[in-house]
Amino acid sequence: MSAERLEELIDNPGTVIVDCRWYLDDPAGGRNAFREGHIPGARYASLDDDLSGPSGQGRHPLPTPVAFEDTCTSLGISPTSVVVAYDDRGGAIAARLWWMLVNQGHPGVYVLDGGIQAWIQRSGAISTENSPLARRSYPTRPWMRTVTRDQVRDRDPAIVVIDARSAERFRGDEEPIDSSAGHIPGARSVPMTLNLNEDLTFRSSDELQDSFASAGITAGTHVMSHCGSGVTACHNILAMAIAGMDDVDLYVGSWSDWSTAGYPVATGEETI
Repeated sequence: MSAERLEELIDNPGTVIVDCRWYLDDPAGGRNAFREGHIPGARYASLDDDLSGPSGQGRHPLPTPVAFEDTCTSLGISPTSVVVAYDDRGGAIAARLWWMLVNQGHPGVYVLDGGIQAWIQRSGAISTENSPLARRSYPTRPWMRTVTRDQVRDRDPAIVVIDARSAERFRGDEEPIDSSAGHIPGARSVPMTLNLNEDLTFRSSDELQDSFASAGITAGTHVMSHCGSGVTACHNILAMAIAGMDDVDLYVGSWSDWSTAGYPVATGEETI
């Protein structure tokens, strides 16, 4: 959703704006940034506390559907809400909430194109107030289109595994947080940054189609998407949706799970 469109909807009582800012090197920084200034009426959702569960495979396992139901209720999200998620990294974190709601069958969920920066450029309106929340009922269902490390390992050869981490982390040149460097054997490097223009808006559908085609992905390709911990992998899933591709599973545990399981690790460039 564009900042212009959000400006039109911001005062609609059915619009729920969710600030998802979070930083790998400062997990509390997102909440602090929210307190210092956010889009008026926005509520804050923490990647660690609200969009992840306390246990499971990887650093950011999904919460149980019941726990996510409570989060949605607390944020004032109902099945008919128009939800607009944003961050300041081109949707890198906001796409996680987008994926979770889409996975629950929510029809009206969007990522703010260009993030809070686009909003400031468009409107300039920033608030430090905590808006009162109206709790609304939000029924949930079991998570769908997720895969485990064993399913990734034992996948059909026709399934393409993509990695949203940086090319440097994929090759194993560096690894700032997980236990070992490299990538899942057979995976293809598709850094989430390739989905974005310089101003952190998404590239066009045609451009994204070309980008995924370079990784051997076209309409009808079955894809398993992962990253470090199942977060920016959702950004690639969103980009694929923009490009008209939807046959994709999320490996929630991602590299943080695979790299600690004793499974094979590859380094260097991938071969298509």
